[in-house]
Amino acid sequence: MKIGCGLRHFKGRALSIMMGVDLRKLVKPKRIRIEDLSGKKVAIDAYNALYQFLATIRGEAGEYLMDRAGRVTSHLSGLFYRTVNLLEMGIKPVYVFDGMPPSLKAKELERRRVAKLEAMKKYEEAVRAGRLEEAKKYAQRTSMLKDYMVEDAKRLLDLMGVPWIQAPSEGEATAAHLVSKGYVWVSASQDYDSLLFGAPRLVRNLTISGRRKLPNRPVYVEVLPELVELDEVLKDLGITREQLIDVGILLGTDFNPGGFKGIGPVKALKYVKEYGSLERIPEIRELLDLIDYQRIREIFLNPKVAEPKELVWREPDEEGIVEFLCGERDFSEGRVRKALSRLKKAPREASLDQFF
Repeated sequence: MKIGCGLRHFKGRALSIMMGVDLRKLVKPKRIRIEDLSGKKVAIDAYNALYQFLATIRGEAGEYLMDRAGRVTSHLSGLFYRTVNLLEMGIKPVYVFDGMPPSLKAKELERRRVAKLEAMKKYEEAVRAGRLEEAKKYAQRTSMLKDYMVEDAKRLLDLMGVPWIQAPSEGEATAAHLVSKGYVWVSASQDYDSLLFGAPRLVRNLTISGRRKLPNRPVYVEVLPELVELDEVLKDLGITREQLIDVGILLGTDFNPGGFKGIGPVKALKYVKEYGSLERIPEIRELLDLIDYQRIREIFLNPKVAEPKELVWREPDEEGIVEFLCGERDFSEGRVRKALSRLKKAPREASLDQFF
């Protein structure tokens, strides 16, 4: 079947979804246009992006897009067309894939797995009852990323001539490292963890920008990219990066989910500014002994990262892309070729060879 035609429901083993520390109330991002990143190299948190595509690119009742063999293709659709858009605008993406997560993340991964299973039950109940709008809402909480889907994504990027990096652990940590060392200009992720990992610049909404429907409402809004600069955040809050990590631990990270009960963003910042560090906050002294906060700090301050030899953007293998997406995964050849033709027609200063 072609993408966008008859769709099938997918059941599989749930893996992790994206979450991270919630700094929304403390950070003041700058709204930018996606075109403002033209000419820039961008490290994209691959798992973060793929989960977004899996959550948003679905059928009327929330089912995944799939090929005739039952393989999920929602993530490939999002990855292909969004990457084409970025390249067309002169943006050079490099995707960073997660490796083995720190053992402290096990509790959070299990929490997410259980939440996915609960959402799947509610999704199936809503489908049986014919409540499609409700079903789609629950379906977006059930996104699963299996090994073959990750390998398909890497294969597609190779065919597109777009570099990708396999991180030894957290993808966001390696993406932040790439920015810090000047390999790329900015890290792209929905999560604020990039700031705790030391990314000088973070752009959010890069892979989901555009016109989006609000949940449970017949209203559409324009989602724009947001740029967050670490130095400005620290200056505005009046703290150091080490103290920002402590704020994150108080609020809850992937390594201590839930944080400290009764402590929100405002109180967390107040405590850290008043006492200087977690150890000096009297209100949490006993609770602090229950978590390995020193190790959490170490994960953010000295994470395991990949050191790329070089980043090269090559000319895409157009026929290879058509064979993979259309011949093997049942995409519409007309749509795929139309998207590829946009790269050739896109305005640039020099030839396609120099662009890549």
